[in-house]
Amino acid sequence: MIAEDEHGLSQHDALIDACRKRAQPIIMTTLAMGAGMMPIALGFAGDSSFRAPMAIAVIGGLVTSTLLSLIVIPAAFTVIDDLGEWLTRRFRHHSSHPAPKPGQ
Repeated sequence: MIAEDEHGLSQHDALIDACRKRAQPIIMTTLAMGAGMMPIALGFAGDSSFRAPMAIAVIGGLVTSTLLSLIVIPAAFTVIDDLGEWLTRRFRHHSSHPAPKPGQ
């Protein structure tokens, strides 16, 4: 059984819609920051030996946060939400049976 949210979308459709809406600004920000840091990381700026490690760390952080935002977090949400629904159904099913009375 697929649950629907208040807008009538299934969980999968809502995740796809949310990722589609958020992907463009996230990727544009990552590309702009990465392009801005690339000359420093490659040593084209003056005294790059001091600033290059920071630029490399920033670029790595941008790539990591982009992957987390667009892939890992939606996947983790799906797994946790499905687990919560499964546990709810399982415990609701067990609690619907009346407990036997003592002495029976």
